[in-house]
Amino acid sequence: MAKKSKLTEVAVRIGTAVGKADRKAHKFAKAGGVAKKELDEISKQVDALKKQLLKTTKRLKAALS
Repeated sequence: MAKKSKLTEVAVRIGTAVGKADRKAHKFAKAGGVAKKELDEISKQVDALKKQLLKTTKRLKAALS
């Protein structure tokens, strides 16, 4: 059986490293997408709370007047 050349061994190592880096990149991209969705949801909740606070403030001012 023929021995693998050094060039082949190095090529395999490079391919392995690229594959691992690609998997990590996909994981980070997916996590970033999830975080963005969660941030959008939190932003919507904050906006709803702001509206509710404005309504409550108006009612309180009217009640005190």
